[in-house]
Amino acid sequence: MNFITILIYSLLFHFPFMSFKKADTRVFELRIYHCNEGKLNDLIARFQNHTTKIFERHGMQNIGYWLPTATDNNSLYYILAYPDLASREASWKAFGSDEEWQKVRTESEMNGKIVNKVESIYLNATDFSPAIKKSIKNPERIFELRTYTCYPGRITALETRFRDHTVKLFKQHGMTNVAYWKTIEKDAANTPKLVYILAHKSEAAAKKSFDDFRVDPKWVAARDKSESNGKIVEKVESVFMKPLPFSSIR
Repeated sequence: MNFITILIYSLLFHFPFMSFKKADTRVFELRIYHCNEGKLNDLIARFQNHTTKIFERHGMQNIGYWLPTATDNNSLYYILAYPDLASREASWKAFGSDEEWQKVRTESEMNGKIVNKVESIYLNATDFSPAIKKSIKNPERIFELRTYTCYPGRITALETRFRDHTVKLFKQHGMTNVAYWKTIEKDAANTPKLVYILAHKSEAAAKKSFDDFRVDPKWVAARDKSESNGKIVEKVESVFMKPLPFSSIR
């Protein structure tokens, strides 16, 4: 038995509950499609019947598809995963020239363009994110996409607070941690944002969970300690979403 083997056995003996989580090195992309009036159902049908399958054929992994619950938000939110940025570029190039996709796009837009605007945000999973994988629950859940914009230089403090405290407290208050990411900024001088998804039984349940969370003494202590050198979060954005039937996370 060599030294390395002895060391591993020793660690397992002394720390039996220790888990060695493999880092998720994939590049994720959050894409938001803002539809032209009356075209959202056409977009959903195109994704469900064609686009998702063509994505997979070209090496893109479908993570999740959602619609905002707000009736004035005529958009579709979805997340893809790739091995790396170079693979992302190659996959989209192949997708764009795919004959089936070109035919589907032309036929679906015979009565007018479907998508008015596309937003694209590149992401890396954080080291405290749960495994980002297929997850289907019954009854169907409501999801919440939250984006935190930090003050300059404060993203590390926010990550530490989530890693050491917030994620556990969310769970204690009935919220399901689905995934956590940091944005990949084109300009390295920009502070990355924290983007994450929670799951709730309902929007009312989400409100109660957050109300209870905010007055939890453990949260108050963690927040105050983490902000001893100044505020961390400048802006919080929240979008409640319902999953589409073909979403791998719902």
